Amino acid sequence: MPRDLPVGNGRLLLNFDLHYNLRDLYFPHVGQENHLGSDTSRFGIWVDGRFFWIGPGWDIELLYDPDTLVTQVRLHHPELQLILHCRDAVDFHENIYVKEITIENLSPAERHCRLFFHLDLNISGNDVGDTAAFDPETGGVVHYKGNRYFLANGLAVGYGGLAQYAVGQKGVDGKEGTFRDAEDGILSGNPIAQGSIDSVISVTIAVPGLASGQACFWLTAAQTWDEVRRLDSLVRSKQPQHLLTRTADYWRLWVRKETPPLDLVPDRLADLYRRSLLILTTQIDWQGGIVAATDSDVIQFNRDTYAYIWPRDGALAAHALDLTGYPQIAAQFFAFVAKLIDPAGYLLHKYNPDGALASSWHPWYLDGQNQLPIQEDSTALVIWALWHHFVLYRDIEFIKPLYRPLIKRAANFMSQFRDPETGLPAPSYDLWEERRGISGFTVGAVFGGLTAASLFCTVFGEDSHAQRYRTVAAEIRDAASSHLWRPELNRFCRLLYRTIDGVLKVDPVCDASLWGLFAFGMYSPDDPRITATMETLREKLWVRGPASGMARYEDDYYHRIGLETPGNPWIICTLWLADYFIQKGETDEDLNRAMEILFLVADRALPSGVLPEQFHPFTGAPLSVSPLTWSHAAFITTMHLLLRRLAKRNACPVCGTTPLPYLRREDWIEQLYFNTCSSIHGTCKI
Repeated sequence: MPRDLPVGNGRLLLNFDLHYNLRDLYFPHVGQENHLGSDTSRFGIWVDGRFFWIGPGWDIELLYDPDTLVTQVRLHHPELQLILHCRDAVDFHENIYVKEITIENLSPAERHCRLFFHLDLNISGNDVGDTAAFDPETGGVVHYKGNRYFLANGLAVGYGGLAQYAVGQKGVDGKEGTFRDAEDGILSGNPIAQGSIDSVISVTIAVPGLASGQACFWLTAAQTWDEVRRLDSLVRSKQPQHLLTRTADYWRLWVRKETPPLDLVPDRLADLYRRSLLILTTQIDWQGGIVAATDSDVIQFNRDTYAYIWPRDGALAAHALDLTGYPQIAAQFFAFVAKLIDPAGYLLHKYNPDGALASSWHPWYLDGQNQLPIQEDSTALVIWALWHHFVLYRDIEFIKPLYRPLIKRAANFMSQFRDPETGLPAPSYDLWEERRGISGFTVGAVFGGLTAASLFCTVFGEDSHAQRYRTVAAEIRDAASSHLWRPELNRFCRLLYRTIDGVLKVDPVCDASLWGLFAFGMYSPDDPRITATMETLREKLWVRGPASGMARYEDDYYHRIGLETPGNPWIICTLWLADYFIQKGETDEDLNRAMEILFLVADRALPSGVLPEQFHPFTGAPLSVSPLTWSHAAFITTMHLLLRRLAKRNACPVCGTTPLPYLRREDWIEQLYFNTCSSIHGTCKI
């Protein structure tokens, strides 16, 4: 089930599903320690002697206030003459979640309402040894275990604080949970429980006929009881509504600090561009880790989640942030990764938000041989993205301490980790994490990483190292032209692999990731071989029908819906085709094709603006995790490419000035990358 509404501040993250249930609660790292586990925390109302939990049966509208991370939720039940308007946010500075509820009474009669806030925590990911207790000092309920503390409280405007509370056991001796205690409108007042427990708090409010009333709940998170009390006191002194207002103001300022020429595209695309920036930032941890996804429902399929840092995904997301004017966040990611690189110069599969090595299915030993369980594209793209960060922001003081331990270490590894027969990068796992071999995407990424490393060496005055990395990049491009280009297919192949006997084989399956052959400069997008490859991919992988888009590869099995299509359309793969049209295109037709694809992607966004990993080929419904960080990063990047192209077309014919100083001019240091790629192309023999 997708997460329609993430709200967070880099330390505290909450995700709501389509029924407006709270499904994920992460603290103190984004993506690490989900304190809800697989359980659901509910929100309900008692009115006129009847009780309702928000969920199926309600008309639910889940949006955000424009350009903020404050929600705008409308709830209506056909059997009730009232509408609930809710606003949710995590304070931008403090670890405080606030929910504001405005009850709109559609009846001429006064209504006596009780609102219920249910909290079903599995602190630190399990329900062993949790405690929940009423705290008489604050009038709230505190959940805690170890050094994780959460305090839930509330008030009704004009009526004071909590009217009722209860804590109790769940899943023990046939007990479903304390939430059942709420369904008669009266809570037991039990003050403490331990083990597997949940809690409910309630406020009471009388709403005059054809008028409105307001109430608030909040949750503070900290590592001590004293600190959650301090935060609770802050909420009551500043008032919950003020925290919502200041948080909305902060995010409006944040997302509008740059002035891209969004007037060059329709409002729908401009809105999703800004929304993607905001959603992207909810998935970034305060220590710099960019998490792939925090939707925990995927755990049902393989007992694991996407709540990790893949260096490749993070590098591309950091690049999107750099392009759009958020270098501080990107720099935090690069500094985070610099601490993770192995002394030998490679990054492993994935990492936890606190920097610890994460779970993996890539073996260190297979078929009687040792192997590195890596995706080499991850190492390469960190260096490639870091160069572009330097190009845009000239952050020399930041780059200096990364030059030897990260940049040169990774470049030395990439220049040596070669297949002796072909000269290509040695086998590693592909970006889809499924096949070990020499994939086209990885080859393109390694070319980009080595080119970037050579440029770093040039600007740091180490010309011999620069020449060495350029030479290896040229050799790799020649090897790709010899071995990955398949005349019998009239396109590039996606993968070369070796049998157990060491025989080199070709995997001819069409794969959208061949985008990587030109995305990082190894080939020009107008190279006839790239044109032939991309046209074949479009023919073979484009899913035609009510929910069009690009599949990953032929016969993709992952979450597959039926056999009528090559696989489900993926957001990133669909956007890669748009990238091709933009980078290749000088004609209106090319740019119009790209614009059409961007609209197709916008069609697949939830009303809140959340983009999934993939979507149902017939209904367009989101599949797998939502939001996927990479999907939003790819949309931002593609939009940036389009805006840059449109801006150049609108440049002054006399002086060449574009209508957007925001899109930084391509000066000598930026041109250096493209000129270096062209120089390498010129030294290639094939």
